[in-house]
Amino acid sequence: MRVLLFLLVINYASIHGQNTLQLVEEKQPAEASIALVSWLEGHWKGTAFGGVTEEIWSPIDDKSMMFIFRHLINGKVNFYEIGHIKEVDSSLVFELRHFDAKLHAWEEKNEVQQFKFIKHEGNRVYFDGFTFEKVSPNEINIYGLIGNKDGSESEVIFNYKKQ
Repeated sequence: MRVLLFLLVINYASIHGQNTLQLVEEKQPAEASIALVSWLEGHWKGTAFGGVTEEIWSPIDDKSMMFIFRHLINGKVNFYEIGHIKEVDSSLVFELRHFDAKLHAWEEKNEVQQFKFIKHEGNRVYFDGFTFEKVSPNEINIYGLIGNKDGSESEVIFNYKKQ
């Protein structure tokens, strides 16, 4: 029994960050509507990675919300992201691409980073590796699992205030 409990704890720790979850491969994404994340709409600013972070989320249109992100260090663009959350097959998916300051894509030409919806609980919306949290109408947190050079992952928090 102790061995089984130990294995369950190890398995849980390996697929969960402090504030993020990861979708088990065999599990299908849960059902959800884009209205679930409508509170993301707006212009948000915060700090992370030693600089200023900024996200602008559009209103819902055609069952999707698009966003643009930029990271600045000492007033200079470090990188951008563009993406969306959209309804797909009665669920949600969070997708994005990264670009350097000259708009050269980090991903291959047709590659998109994709994070499937897991669940909604209280003021949080969980995607595979990302959590969107509504702290108040003027503050949000976005938690993300970021890959490290050694192959491990670290959870980072982006705390934003509405502009």
